Amino acid sequence: MCGIAGLIHKGKSTNVGGEMQKMLQSLKHRGPDSTGYALYGSRESQDYILRFKVGENVKEGSSAVMEDASLYEQRNKEVNKKIIEAGGKIIKKEQATPYCFRYIISYEGDLLELSRKIESVEMAEILSLGKSLELIKDIGDAKVVADQYHLNNFQGTHGIGHTRMATESGVDIRSAHPYWAYPYSDVSVVHNGQLTNYWNNRRALERKGMRFMSSCDSELIAVYLANKIRDGIDLENSMRSSLSDLDGVFTYMVATQDQLGMAKDHMAAKPMVLYESNDLVACASEEVAIRSILPHEIDTYDPYEGEVKVWQT
Repeated sequence: MCGIAGLIHKGKSTNVGGEMQKMLQSLKHRGPDSTGYALYGSRESQDYILRFKVGENVKEGSSAVMEDASLYEQRNKEVNKKIIEAGGKIIKKEQATPYCFRYIISYEGDLLELSRKIESVEMAEILSLGKSLELIKDIGDAKVVADQYHLNNFQGTHGIGHTRMATESGVDIRSAHPYWAYPYSDVSVVHNGQLTNYWNNRRALERKGMRFMSSCDSELIAVYLANKIRDGIDLENSMRSSLSDLDGVFTYMVATQDQLGMAKDHMAAKPMVLYESNDLVACASEEVAIRSILPHEIDTYDPYEGEVKVWQT
């Protein structure tokens, strides 16, 4: 079933991490297996924020299973070497869990080259690489993940998130949302629904050199939009093209460094509720998520079938 949520503040920075935690926790009943956040801070620095993992947190039965910590440490050291070999400089290191890291790096080269070097390390996977985007996802509900990664005081302008009920792939970080639109910085996607022409589209994009790191159909949307952006098409028109190029029933949300977008397929089978004011837009699979951050009386509405909307910070 899954649940998606997003919000964008126009012209100001606020505790977007805490707001997203409340929205996603209220959607826990739609997906208790894993939770993911894509949060956008308001940064002026030219350095990159790199979020990556060097292993998995896999749920088997009723418990989570991790590898030996020494393996994570060795892979992390190899990632450090690859960043330096690519011409990057590590400015700051933070370790959120034994297998997930947050770096601030200085880098002036090609992001694709850097990404490939990092992911040449066994089990290393970039979760996000951008100037403002920080993508965090793990097993557990919204509160568990937010507490684990210290997200409740994250200051930023906008964000999207996802609560996942695993139906077609495993309960692990790799299969969790959001997805980063590799190798384009600051683009992320969450999705509720199912795509029926996944493999045809994936093979076509792979022939163009695009990268996939999971077998989840939702990742296709992120890669599809990244390819459109690479070809010089703006976000809104890229999203409009997706309504005819992607088959299935779906509602998805996409975020960039300064935009939030929502698209609903022509059958409109997957829910979405919107709230708009002069300084805030909030979207979610259910109204309860919006009311978790706006408890006073508000007016909401459901978008039409085949509708695309994009908002700017």
